[in-house]
Amino acid sequence: MSEAASRPWIVGISGASGAVYGIRLCEALLSLGEEVRLVITDAGWRVLKDEHGWQVTNRLETLQAKFDGLPGSWRYYPIQDIGAGIASGSYRTKGMVVIPCSMGTLGAIAGGLSDNLLERAADVMLKEGRKLILVPRETPVHAIHLQNMLTLAQMGATIVPAMPGFYHQPTSIEQMIDFMVGKVLDCMDIDHDLYKRWGDRS
Repeated sequence: MSEAASRPWIVGISGASGAVYGIRLCEALLSLGEEVRLVITDAGWRVLKDEHGWQVTNRLETLQAKFDGLPGSWRYYPIQDIGAGIASGSYRTKGMVVIPCSMGTLGAIAGGLSDNLLERAADVMLKEGRKLILVPRETPVHAIHLQNMLTLAQMGATIVPAMPGFYHQPTSIEQMIDFMVGKVLDCMDIDHDLYKRWGDRS
């Protein structure tokens, strides 16, 4: 395996509604044989409990039950593990996705705060010139939210708001989730078949 092929993707899940987007992205990446380094904020775990009924007392076992057996490899880092490899620019990665990205996390990344491992890993992506994709899921938004998104876009981050389309005529929530995850995979330059593209009538 080449060095480039062995580099992982970092996936961050923060405390916005829609944590299912992040979990589905991990499933899609692992199903494609990619390597994933996962970090979830405490608020992200709260969303997984409240919206999906996840057992969050033993977090590693919960993730093992979800992801073990898929073709790719993964590793989970606790949010306060600031000494983890992904906190360093010398740790080679393909990039990072924060999905969903709460406005608090987005603001912290825009301000370069690096108060936890997710924020630090995102800061590393910016300072090393690597791919950083942020998926905010909040509405409505005010001027500070918009300014933070503009700041990050000007720094090279890709902003992919969780705004599912309907031209593929979804008939289930799962198809709407897959549409958004597919749009993120497009930004990661990863081939997939999670939704029917416009003009594809086959």
